[in-house]
Amino acid sequence: MPHIYQKRPNTRLQIIQLAAKLFTEEGYSNTSFSKIAKILDLSTGNITFYFKSKEYLLAQLVVELLAFQDLLIEQATDEGKSSLLAYCLELTSIVAICEENEPIRDFFTASYTSPITLSLIRENDTQKTKDVFGQFRPDWTDAQWAATENVVSGIEYATIMTREADTPLPMQIERTLNAIMLLYGVPEELRKAESLCHIHPQPAVHVHC
Repeated sequence: MPHIYQKRPNTRLQIIQLAAKLFTEEGYSNTSFSKIAKILDLSTGNITFYFKSKEYLLAQLVVELLAFQDLLIEQATDEGKSSLLAYCLELTSIVAICEENEPIRDFFTASYTSPITLSLIRENDTQKTKDVFGQFRPDWTDAQWAATENVVSGIEYATIMTREADTPLPMQIERTLNAIMLLYGVPEELRKAESLCHIHPQPAVHVHC
């Protein structure tokens, strides 16, 4: 039987789809251009024609993932959930799935440590947090939003890297969300009312290509 990827005429799309599969099933660190090229029956030069390094291929997937996560928040608010709850559910899901799946943790670790992808995350999430938390910080300037996102992305990275053997998962989630909401001025009673550390998260890691 011919390999499934041979049936798709768009080489760039084939590369993206296979990278999404390998990065999330085997880990970013364990996936090389040569491995992708071998599976697709291409030369490594064919891969670098579209993506000059693995980091740029990761960036493409991060863009896709950020768009999908933003869509989930939009859908949740359309269904009547608060944008704050939707934001916290997203982060809760990411932390939980990283604890369950090491290749996913490796994908997020790479995303938060690569300068290219970290910049994409910060730019996207600066706008997202404006939308979610703007009511609590109505007088903030763009520079304040950007500076706070720099801190928040560091908190997120530290949480992703923390393992349940060191800190129980519910405690990780509760402390992370409380720290972030505190930075954005969410009142204490609202933070407690959400009871977010008791939510059973749904996986939010899915790259649409």
